[in-house]
Amino acid sequence: MTVHLLLSAGRGPQECAWALTHLLSRLEADATRQGLTIRRVRTVPGERPDTLRSALIRIDGVDTEVFAASWTGTLCWQAPSPYRAGTGRKNWYVVARPCRLDGPTTGFSEDDVDVVACRTGGPGGQHRNKASTAVRATHRPTGTVVVVDTERQFSLNRRIAMQRLRQRLEDGDEAARRDVATDRWRIHDELVRGNPTRVERPEPPPRDSAPVRRSRPLRPRSPR
Repeated sequence: MTVHLLLSAGRGPQECAWALTHLLSRLEADATRQGLTIRRVRTVPGERPDTLRSALIRIDGVDTEVFAASWTGTLCWQAPSPYRAGTGRKNWYVVARPCRLDGPTTGFSEDDVDVVACRTGGPGGQHRNKASTAVRATHRPTGTVVVVDTERQFSLNRRIAMQRLRQRLEDGDEAARRDVATDRWRIHDELVRGNPTRVERPEPPPRDSAPVRRSRPLRPRSPR
């Protein structure tokens, strides 16, 4: 199973882009421990070196939805700012949301189209009403229907119906792709500071082992 997750620093300060880089590394390490495959699909760099304003990642494996849910919501990186030593703020927030990568693509085949001859009213002469040259074409997978009666020959109306049906499906796919892109951009404005679903911190530095006490060498006794 595949899940796409979008991490965004939103409109937060540059520390949020710094926090996103650390949170993404922590997420990748967590995924590796759980036997999942993770890949960075698209990243947007921040203003500072080694920072990211957003990252779109792909997660593959077993129970990816459960894993993604554990990293969904407002994420907090808790550490002092590396850029402003005087600030007392230590909480930097990032939003993470599952998203669709691309909109659907509807395949078109004339074998999936039911074509029925029909009569239509309106101007055009008696021939059109008597001969049933109009065409009703129905795309079974989507239920899309077009009716064409512009020509007096059934074969011409059928050809036009197929063209219009194909175009209508392509227009629908394009609109769906625009909706997917809009949803992804909307995630950047969903960042809510405070009440995080997950808090991560830098690893504490390793403690030095206790110093070994060296025995003082014995001084040779002076002869009496």
